[in-house]
Amino acid sequence: MGVKRLQRAFFRRDVLKVAPELIGKTLAIRNEDGNIRKYIITETEAYRGSDDKACHASKGRTARTEVMYREGGRVYVYFVYGMYWMLNFVAGPEGDPQAALIRGIEGYNGPGKLTRTLSIDGSFYAEDLAASKRIWIEDSGFRPEIKAGPRIGINYAGEPWKSKPWRYCMNRPPNPPKGGLNPIT
Repeated sequence: MGVKRLQRAFFRRDVLKVAPELIGKTLAIRNEDGNIRKYIITETEAYRGSDDKACHASKGRTARTEVMYREGGRVYVYFVYGMYWMLNFVAGPEGDPQAALIRGIEGYNGPGKLTRTLSIDGSFYAEDLAASKRIWIEDSGFRPEIKAGPRIGINYAGEPWKSKPWRYCMNRPPNPPKGGLNPIT
């Protein structure tokens, strides 16, 4: 099986299917100098619509969350703590705000570290993963073993949301991330 770019149909599905299936896929990013870097996705988290109290859409439709209401296959980035961009991929059908946070790639864990490494910023907001010349996802056919566990850093959402097993992690990443893993136990 050859490498193929994921199309919108992959992302139009429920985030609880998209987020775990992103594990083992390849994140490709073209630098400003034209070079393409590729990384295997090792960790994701699912945020599932306006009912999910940990999801930004639970606060309603805003300028920040607008892209989450579009059909799956768009990039949702937002700035946190005054220093980090968070990279998410919109999932689901139009009007159903869902997104998968990319928490880890081979060699890097932590969503802020990976966006700094990849030079991802607000200019990526609403980028179309199926058509973009600077960011896309590829499928090489690699299917790693995946573990599921609770999401990280969402105690504010309360139960049952903070305990949902909607974080997905490659059981054995191809290269250990710098700074260690956030293992699911």
